[in-house]
Amino acid sequence: MNANFPYQTNPLGRTALADDEKHIRDLIEQVLFTSPGERVNRPTLGTGLLQLVFAPNSPEVAAATQLLVQSALQQWLGDRIQVETVAVESSDSTLRVTVQYTIRRTQRTLVAEFTREV
Repeated sequence: MNANFPYQTNPLGRTALADDEKHIRDLIEQVLFTSPGERVNRPTLGTGLLQLVFAPNSPEVAAATQLLVQSALQQWLGDRIQVETVAVESSDSTLRVTVQYTIRRTQRTLVAEFTREV
C-alpha cells in the first residue's frame, strides 16, 4: 500500500500534502483492507475483506460482500464521499475491489480499483 494519509514526499524528498482526491482514495483503501478489531481505538473500523479470498464464491457471498463494503464506506467516510457502486471479485488468491464514488466537496465522481494478493 502506498498511502499518504494525507502526507507524502515531494520530488525533493521533503514532506508535502497529498491532494484531496489521493487522500480520499487512501482512506477508502484503509477501510477496505483493515480487519475489524485491528484498530484498538476503532474496533469496528474495516470490512474483513482479506478473509474472503479463501471463502467459497457464490452470488449470495458476492452480494453480501458488496453490501458490507458499501455500508462500511458509508459509515466511515459518508461525510466525505457518496458511494455509487461497489464490485468485489475474488479469483484464486487475489481480491479485486472497484469502487465508484462521488467526493461530496467537489461533486467529482471517481472510480478506484484496489487489488490484494494473499
